Amino acid sequence: MLEAPEAPAYLDTLLLVLDLLGVFFFAVSGSLLAARRQFDLIGSVFLAFLAGLGGGVVRDLIINEDVPHAFANPLYLIPPALAAALVYFRLVTQGRLRRTLLVFDAAGLALFCVTGTRTALAAGIEPIMAILLGVATGVVGGLLRDVVANEVPEIFNRHGLYAVPALFGAGLSSLLWTLDLFNWLTAALVMLAVFAFRLVSFRMRWMAPNAARGSGS
Repeated sequence: MLEAPEAPAYLDTLLLVLDLLGVFFFAVSGSLLAARRQFDLIGSVFLAFLAGLGGGVVRDLIINEDVPHAFANPLYLIPPALAAALVYFRLVTQGRLRRTLLVFDAAGLALFCVTGTRTALAAGIEPIMAILLGVATGVVGGLLRDVVANEVPEIFNRHGLYAVPALFGAGLSSLLWTLDLFNWLTAALVMLAVFAFRLVSFRMRWMAPNAARGSGS
């Protein structure tokens, strides 16, 4: 492992806030999917917690944290509960459910691929492996959400890129960290870029190459 440089206190606080926002955005996507699938309130809360916390828990277990952040800090319980409540009381617009779910999912992906990479780097993980953990943080929650809800996971949806924007954000975050340029402004810019990348790729139906060259339509 690398010896991680000491980060400014304000950056730790800011990244905690961003991490909680990522939990909230993914949690809303989970509750919106539960509403679309006509699950009950318990199912909505479960999908909110699974989508919001799944990626971070997997990352922390791989890093070998004694207790994953989601279980060590009670603040992480608030965003999923709030998300389920907002969807239940219809305070999140559901007129165009698919589009709303996509936006919240893209926002969660953008935040998590950056905060996940930074968390791994701060723990002393090598930059290349930190990128992979950043991608995992971004995509695992959505993957678990979709599998449990019996949906085709977004990471396998051919109409739009999912893991590629996360890889872009994680790679750029790792590069900025290595160059000692990772701060609140650069982190925010990377998140905005990933968010836009994901939405544009979906709108334009960009696709990664097929598993076997020349196969598919």
